[in-house]
Amino acid sequence: MQAEIANPKISELELLGITAKNIYFNLSAEELTQKTLEINEGVITDSGALSIKTGKYTGRAPKDRFIVSDSITENKVDWNSINKKISKPQFLRLKEKVAKYLSNQTLYIKEGQACSDDQYKLNVRLVAEKPWSAQFVHNMFLRPSKEQLESFQPDWNILCAPGFNAIPEIDGTRSENFAILCFSEKTIIIGGTGYTGEIKKGIFSALNFILPLQEEVLSMHCSANVGQKGDTAIFFGLSGTGKTTLSTDSNRALIGDDEHGWSREGVFNFEGGCYAKCINLSKEKEPEIYSAIKPGAILENIGFIGNTNIPDFSKAEITQNTRVSYPIHHIENIQEGSKGNHPNHIFFLTCDAYGVLPPVSKLTRAQAMYHFISGYTAKVAGTEEGVSEPEATFSACFGAPFLPLHPTKYAEMLGDKMDKHNVSVWLINTGWTEGAFPQGHRIKLPYTRAIINAVLEGKLSNIEFENTEIFNLAIPKECEGVPSMLLNPKNTWKDKLAYEDKAMSLASLFIENFDKYKTAASSELLNAAPQPLTSVVI
Repeated sequence: MQAEIANPKISELELLGITAKNIYFNLSAEELTQKTLEINEGVITDSGALSIKTGKYTGRAPKDRFIVSDSITENKVDWNSINKKISKPQFLRLKEKVAKYLSNQTLYIKEGQACSDDQYKLNVRLVAEKPWSAQFVHNMFLRPSKEQLESFQPDWNILCAPGFNAIPEIDGTRSENFAILCFSEKTIIIGGTGYTGEIKKGIFSALNFILPLQEEVLSMHCSANVGQKGDTAIFFGLSGTGKTTLSTDSNRALIGDDEHGWSREGVFNFEGGCYAKCINLSKEKEPEIYSAIKPGAILENIGFIGNTNIPDFSKAEITQNTRVSYPIHHIENIQEGSKGNHPNHIFFLTCDAYGVLPPVSKLTRAQAMYHFISGYTAKVAGTEEGVSEPEATFSACFGAPFLPLHPTKYAEMLGDKMDKHNVSVWLINTGWTEGAFPQGHRIKLPYTRAIINAVLEGKLSNIEFENTEIFNLAIPKECEGVPSMLLNPKNTWKDKLAYEDKAMSLASLFIENFDKYKTAASSELLNAAPQPLTSVVI
């Protein structure tokens, strides 16, 4: 529907300062694909998916994310290098500029919803200059019915203008690109970047502030699935650690692959789609994701075989953070309603570039809290701007870039729910073995799948465990489908002293990182920290 046809939503856009003449409202995925082709910003692949390039930015830019400091946020947000302040006047001036810029573009309005649980549902309206941005919202957000769209009133607006660049010295940003949340205006403005992940992470950040404070819902950067017996499992981890891959299982129904809430009733998906990494994707290793790449899906920044329209998922010429977004129904085995019971098992996924952590270990309550607050992993190349190879990092609650509140708020909520629902917590290393990066190699995906299946099927319940040195992690002595030697990482290193040196180094990093939480931590929690050796016994 174009603007010249009477539409009451036009006046709502005018309230945002947008007076564009050519506006398309809620086009279908097929129509948005066609619009992208018409402006020569996409191609159709051999499987019928749309392939686009997001421009200069092919990953999130967390250093360019801001939250407006106002009466709602000033005393509640954990202001730090991630949650950066910007004043309300600065936001309003920049919003006005963005609105003026969008007023001179052809616009694509897409309305969607977040939160599959009706108690917490959030209406979101995207105003975008790119049709593929609108198609991304169609894929990733819940899709309202025709009747719901007719009376749709947004709770939040997102203004998305990749072609608008800020002037840092005037606009108060760090660089030309930005993503800014304003809770009093219930508006997100995104400029200077076409990376679609900024759209969904903006709403995720908003929910991470709203739900824990207002509804006592734990918001989580995790994937989740449900077994045939109704048992729910959730997977925490940063991008590239395996959340999407490991939760997409033909034997278990997918709730969602990235963002969830844990309420008094159970787990529910925030989204209506999946945003999977594509680097080295293959039909053999990840058949469900591979098969989801069909008409309606959007591939981002991929390479092709020669001059064909056949994707070459091994290519990383543009970025290693190649992506695909698709509606969740592109996966055959999904959980109806995108909700599940309280979880039986929680998996903390970490990509350990040091090759120190075991492929699987069962955590005590204190260890679970410690590792949750620590959020150790390695940034995977390409996931963020400026990261070209794996780099050890700590991200609180496995999602610090999206957490406006202090990490202890989320950790306390997790601990309470673990106790109340008797949840088992497992640390899973999907990173290196037989040495640190680059000498060692990543743990094979079939081994990690075998570990996850063994946990979910109860096959580790009666297995003997032993504890590692330094990290004091309980590891099984055997696991079906996994060579026993791999279960204790020290056994995989030819040079045992080199292993212990690396373990000591990593332990020191854990302790140094946790120092900022010490004043709020109990003695039980502090005792769960790694204990570096004062001497080494061979």
